[in-house]
Amino acid sequence: MEQKPHSYKTLARPSEAVLFTDRKSKFYGYAFPINKIEAIKPLIEDLWEKYPKANHVCYAWQLGVENVQYRANDDGEPRNSAGSPIYGQIQSFEVTNVFVAVVRIFGGTKLGVGGLIHAYRTTAKLALKASTIIEKRLKVCLELTFEYQTLDQVMRTIKRQKLEVISQTLEMHCSVVVQVNKTEAEKVQEILGRVPGLVTKKLD
Repeated sequence: MEQKPHSYKTLARPSEAVLFTDRKSKFYGYAFPINKIEAIKPLIEDLWEKYPKANHVCYAWQLGVENVQYRANDDGEPRNSAGSPIYGQIQSFEVTNVFVAVVRIFGGTKLGVGGLIHAYRTTAKLALKASTIIEKRLKVCLELTFEYQTLDQVMRTIKRQKLEVISQTLEMHCSVVVQVNKTEAEKVQEILGRVPGLVTKKLD
C-alpha cells in the first residue's frame, strides 16, 4: 500500500523577478507561495499593472498534497506552448501550493511553438531556482469537545503538548479546535483521551 505523505515542499516567500530573452522578446518570471485559489487573481492583476506593455501573462499553479488541484493557462499563446511548460517545472521541482507566472513582452520576431515552449519552460525554471524552497509538515485539525468544568485540565494538556489553537468556544459545553503535525495526531489524540469526558474528532 502506498504510504501517504507527511510533508511537502513549497516556497518560503515570493521570488525576485528573473529575465530570459530570446530574439528581443522578454520573459519575466515570478514564483509565489499560495494557500488558496483566491490568491491567484490579484497576483495576475498586479503583474499586468507592473508590465502595461506585456502581451501575455501565462501561468500555472498547484495546490494540495493528497488532493491536488492545478491549472495551466496559455493566455493567448498557442495551445500548450506556455502554461504546460510552466506547470512541468512545478512538477520537476516537486513543489506545491505555488503559483508561477511568466510575463512576455513581444520583441517583434515570432519564436514558433518550439521556441515558446523553451522560453516559458526556461523562465519558469529560473524563477523556481531563484526561490527558497522549504519543507513543511502536513497538519491536521482536531476538534475537542468537553464540559466547562474540565477546561483547566484540557488547556494544561494543550499547553504541555504545544498544540496550536485555531478556534475555541468556551461555554457550558466547550469546543476547541487545535492543529497538530499529521505524524503526531494519533499520539496526541491518545494523550487527550486521558482527560475525563473529553472527546476528540479529526476534521477533514
